[in-house]
Amino acid sequence: MSERGTSTEEEVGLVIILDDDALVRDSIDSLLRSVGLKTLCFGSAQDVLDADLPDVTSCLIVDVRMPQIGGFEFKTRLTDRGDDIPIIFVTGYGDIPMSVKAMKAGAIDFLPKPYRDQDLLDAVTTALSRDRERRSARLDLQAGQKLYDRLTPREKEVMAGVCRGLLNKQVAGELGITEITVKLHRSSLMKKLGAKTFAELIRINDFLVRQKA
Repeated sequence: MSERGTSTEEEVGLVIILDDDALVRDSIDSLLRSVGLKTLCFGSAQDVLDADLPDVTSCLIVDVRMPQIGGFEFKTRLTDRGDDIPIIFVTGYGDIPMSVKAMKAGAIDFLPKPYRDQDLLDAVTTALSRDRERRSARLDLQAGQKLYDRLTPREKEVMAGVCRGLLNKQVAGELGITEITVKLHRSSLMKKLGAKTFAELIRINDFLVRQKA
């Protein structure tokens, strides 16, 4: 990914259109631009995989059946490289098994052609909202991780014990230090993390653990 986009791009969102049919690409492009959305168009999956895409809120509209690399294989390749941009699959040959496969692949929606313009716009709105949430969670994790990295090794040990539900004296026993020392470390680490209460400390710890899972 390239550098982060501007705040305007981040707010509007970017829709990446992948379809080997130029007429379909142009039609979707015109529809999305008519409602103020930013777009990028590609005629092959490999072109998208090779592109330096902007690091902004975005989603993909992907045709299922394309030469060389089809829509589902494209999604697999994105997943394998750790890219989880929300995807909307479209196809002119849709059936129930294909729809099920699309949803299992993690698609936001699966739209058989011809679809209503509003259905596509609704799917794009959902996908961009999902990506905003994903990016926000990533930024929160990065901020939380930076604060956690400021803790000393001993403070991290105390935090781990406290968040397991151990009393200060139990943490002291495990670490071979005094209870007073545990209290000092606990007070220090909570200040560094910006946690004013024990409940906030638990929430911070749970968030870091959950996001790393």
